[in-house]
Amino acid sequence: MKRRGLLRGGTLVLLLGAAQIARGATILAVRVWPAPDYTRVTIESDSLLASRQIVVTSPPRLAVDIEGIELNPALRELVAKVQADDPYIAGIRVGQNAPGVVRLVIDLKQQALPQVFTLPPIAAYQHRLVLDLHPMQPSDPLEELIAQRLRESVGSAPPPAHDPLGDLIARQSEPGMRGRSDAGPPMPPAVAAKTDRLIIIALDPGHGGEDPGALGPNGTREKDVVLQVAHRLRDRINATSVNGSPMRAFLTRDGDFFVPLHVRVQKARRVQADLFVSIHADAFITPTARGASVFALSHSGASSSAARWMADKENRADLVGGVNVRSQDQHVARALLDMSTTAQINDSLKLGGVLLGEIGNVGRLHKKSVEQAGFAVLKAPDIPSVLVETAFISNPEEEAKLRSDAYQEQLADALMRGITRYFAANPPLARNRTL
Repeated sequence: MKRRGLLRGGTLVLLLGAAQIARGATILAVRVWPAPDYTRVTIESDSLLASRQIVVTSPPRLAVDIEGIELNPALRELVAKVQADDPYIAGIRVGQNAPGVVRLVIDLKQQALPQVFTLPPIAAYQHRLVLDLHPMQPSDPLEELIAQRLRESVGSAPPPAHDPLGDLIARQSEPGMRGRSDAGPPMPPAVAAKTDRLIIIALDPGHGGEDPGALGPNGTREKDVVLQVAHRLRDRINATSVNGSPMRAFLTRDGDFFVPLHVRVQKARRVQADLFVSIHADAFITPTARGASVFALSHSGASSSAARWMADKENRADLVGGVNVRSQDQHVARALLDMSTTAQINDSLKLGGVLLGEIGNVGRLHKKSVEQAGFAVLKAPDIPSVLVETAFISNPEEEAKLRSDAYQEQLADALMRGITRYFAANPPLARNRTL
């Protein structure tokens, strides 16, 4: 009868989950991660959970039957974990649908594209059943930059009749309009080499959501401190111009949610970023390691065994954070990550060099030259990209520095000076890339 009721509610799509059914599984934890990009629900258990999913379009909701378990207090906690401002979930209901079958009904605020998959044990997690709710029409990050600019103008002095900066962003996204001044005909190539167009810096706070990154001895989470540093750097970028060209920062994540590595690259390319700066906090097995490092991509092997170890560790973020390996865009993602060019790597080394020099003025360096390895997040083929390890969060002294406002401010200042120095020596070219 319940199934018939769902059928009467609207179009039904039945998707079969894993064939293996867990019997007597213990639910260890439940989590909800709301974000503008998507909302994730995870159910962690001590053995693999099998599920069946039913998508109902009117009113929009997702029903998930979890097999081999009984309703327990841990599952009931999901009801209270939904936040009022969650962009996708209006509420969650749980109940015992049949002996050995618990049903979750997720009431949606809008039509969504669900992805339901399982993840094997890794790091601090055991088995996870993951429910990702993606929007039917993903937002355009370039449009988000314009919206951000308009939001910032609210409450300030009366805005002009039009927003020149917002107009400039919009015009750059129009085919055939790149390389034009704010008003007038297209600029000749000689002038376009030093155009006053908007300069966009993609800031990539590492980890997030299900992936906390490294943990300090006093419990500091890497994902938290790197987002704080990114916010401070964003404020500086948005208040800076280079030779009359305004700068804007774009964050690959602006909250506590997980972003797959290839999606971080794709986001930066969608906004036609001029630079990509991934921000992290290092960790090692001994607490004595200290100092900041800067990494660029390498096609010919890592510059040191430490760089190779670091790249392997950072590239495991997708395994910890959880990526649906069956999603159809994986082939596209893998192709994108094999397109990086020698020119991109050379420019990345230049950027890394000036950043390293500025960071060395405010703190200790772990390595005095830019290291190279196969970091997946640095493989945008047309954007100079670096990964900055700000300090060793595994070192108690450096963990305390990373938590302090003073050091975060100094670090953001150093990164801003490095970015400005890079553009002083390497003026941005007119945009000729498509979104």
